[in-house]
Amino acid sequence: MKIKPVHVAPPGWEVVGGGTGVQFAGTALRAEPAPEAVRVGPDDVPELLDLVARTEPGPFRTRTVEMGTRLGIRHHGRLIAMADERSEMGVPPAEGWGRLRLPGWTEISAVCTDPDHRGRGLATRLVRAVAAGLRERGDTPFLHAAPGNANAIRLYESIGFTERLRGRTLLLRSPGTTTEPGLL
Repeated sequence: MKIKPVHVAPPGWEVVGGGTGVQFAGTALRAEPAPEAVRVGPDDVPELLDLVARTEPGPFRTRTVEMGTRLGIRHHGRLIAMADERSEMGVPPAEGWGRLRLPGWTEISAVCTDPDHRGRGLATRLVRAVAAGLRERGDTPFLHAAPGNANAIRLYESIGFTERLRGRTLLLRSPGTTTEPGLL
């Protein structure tokens, strides 16, 4: 299917945000479990938010844990790296937004490693472990990076992701929507 880029909002829609990004597909990625990886979830939100604040992997909020499974690696009990899957995107319908599921594809997101623990292959192991779970379900992993994040792009390409597209995204408010836009 050919995707037609949208550069402006349709009439009546309001642009409330957006950015640029690079999308990668994990078609050549070797997926394998990481024995040291543990599931992290709602009880770990303070630690997850602390790691996100130190590493800035992209959007991650208090309720992002509701969007799929995430794996982490701990060192002396402290969370030092994580990667998650975004198998559901959006805000629960009760909050005025819907969920988006891309059949056959699942995003790997929030890949980050504490600066004091970089260079040890933690992100690679976590991405491969998250991808292993996705492949078990029959999904193909994909992910995004900021175009200026050369380290992330180099890592993703080195472990088997291929660039799929570069583009701009728009966060839009539809006509008649009264709720504020938000991310989980």
